[in-house]
Amino acid sequence: MIVSAATLIVLGSAVCHATWNALTHRLDDQLLAFCWLGVAYLLVGPPLVLLLPAPAAPARPFLAVSVGLHGVYNLLLMRTYRLGEFNQVYPLARGTSPLLVALAAALVVGERLTPAHALGVVVICVGLASLVLVGGLPGRAHLPAVRAALGTGVVIATYSVVDGVGVRASGSPFGYAAWLFLFQGPLVPALVLARHGGRSWSALRPHRATGLAAGVLSITAYGLVLWAQTRGALATVAALRECSVIVGAGIGAVWFGERFGRARVVATVLVVAGIGLLNLR
Repeated sequence: MIVSAATLIVLGSAVCHATWNALTHRLDDQLLAFCWLGVAYLLVGPPLVLLLPAPAAPARPFLAVSVGLHGVYNLLLMRTYRLGEFNQVYPLARGTSPLLVALAAALVVGERLTPAHALGVVVICVGLASLVLVGGLPGRAHLPAVRAALGTGVVIATYSVVDGVGVRASGSPFGYAAWLFLFQGPLVPALVLARHGGRSWSALRPHRATGLAAGVLSITAYGLVLWAQTRGALATVAALRECSVIVGAGIGAVWFGERFGRARVVATVLVVAGIGLLNLR
């Protein structure tokens, strides 16, 4: 088995994705954390829009829908992180989307996976979902966090398919990404301005280094995913991208003092086995 360059790029994106999620989860005020993501988008978006080809006209309706979906995703993710522990809600939110993407891609764009690739997607999802049970079955007190995480997963799957179709029609994956970041950028900063008014900068300033670092990682992570969606099946890219959960488990153990344990080792083995299946020809 030879791991493809596209696989390595998406796995690199997964590392970036897990890291920016951990950075934002670490901050007490999630709205302020995500505001810095928006600021980073606004700083990076305009130069990229000027330098890169604009997405072709057929891609623009998908781009508009994606901007709205990403706004909903940010709000749901902020709520999810307020309600639950990082290593419980992160794998649930990310682990539910690859199977939904596989189903939606089959219905919407007629993508069919080979049996080995379909099994790889399932194995990765099982590995990711098993991480939710590391601390035992979620109790009644955890239900709000579980519901928020599942809702986040549905939105992730939806924008993944929308962007997958849009970026393929764009003629310029990175141009599509640039316009997406530019239009997505103002959403959360506008909420912060509405909440804090003239005190916005005072509230934001203590988090600027962490927030901007998370924003740059977010831009890198999703830009690479959009490129990969023009090179491979949407379900395959989604499953590989969600390997960020394994990286997140390692970050949680090192950074947040959350136990890694045998169950996470098993989940990691399953995910690696799934990646192997996705790279079979």
